Amino acid sequence: MNRLFQLINTAFDTFEENWDSPRGQRRLGTMLVIAFLTALVFTELSRLDWLPAHIAEYIPQSHLMAIHFAFTLLLGLEVVSLILSLAHSVSTAVGKQFEILALILLRGVFKEISHLHEESLWQELYDVLLPISSSSIGALSVFIILGFYYREQKHKPIVTDGHDRISFITAKKLIALGLLFSFAGLIIWEIYDFIGQHHEIDPFESFYTILIFTDILIVLISLRYSASFHVSFRNSIFTVVTLFIRLALNAPPLPAALIAVATAVFAYAMTLAYNRFVPDLSPENSH
Repeated sequence: MNRLFQLINTAFDTFEENWDSPRGQRRLGTMLVIAFLTALVFTELSRLDWLPAHIAEYIPQSHLMAIHFAFTLLLGLEVVSLILSLAHSVSTAVGKQFEILALILLRGVFKEISHLHEESLWQELYDVLLPISSSSIGALSVFIILGFYYREQKHKPIVTDGHDRISFITAKKLIALGLLFSFAGLIIWEIYDFIGQHHEIDPFESFYTILIFTDILIVLISLRYSASFHVSFRNSIFTVVTLFIRLALNAPPLPAALIAVATAVFAYAMTLAYNRFVPDLSPENSH
């Protein structure tokens, strides 16, 4: 068992160290810039009919889709950061979910305007003013609420016994590794579907569905180390938060923004209530 724990921790820690290192972040940033510029170039080549037909059919005609593409890549990177945060703090992982949701709302703005004709963009923009305004305001509201949410986090471990704490963290790292492979599988499937059916590459709805079951699994595993009602209730509420976020991803722009803001307020209220009524659980507290 110790050998298995060591393998899990080594695999997770090595990946996280490379991902979060300054060098790794610079590489990821460079990749985003190159991908964005490449998308712009290919879009222009497609508009000029300089690409072979079998390639041009996959390239959009609007330069604005390059922004949407860059945001999609950025969201993919943020999902990986969310997965890594699961091993450290459930509450921080919930915050990461809202960060991703805010970016998805902003991406929706560029998705809406990417369907307009570039030549008459500013005239046609009035037709989509409501959806892009609701998405923008919703994203900003989530960002503001998230600041208050993070400020209220206490980050206290639910397990005080050293061996049990290592065991619990290792279990969460194993779940995180499974999520990484699942997300990679979703991306591969989305690319395959895009090539075959020309569907938009968007693995985030499916990922959040998987995340709901993952949250429930973490709640159940945590019961092995802490039977506290308060911890179980808080973590279960966070699962409900994930469920509402998943609903927001499927909703039209205005309802999506309303659900996003209401869910962010809900998560913040849960954190305030938890900190107010459960200031200290002694051996079992709030991480």
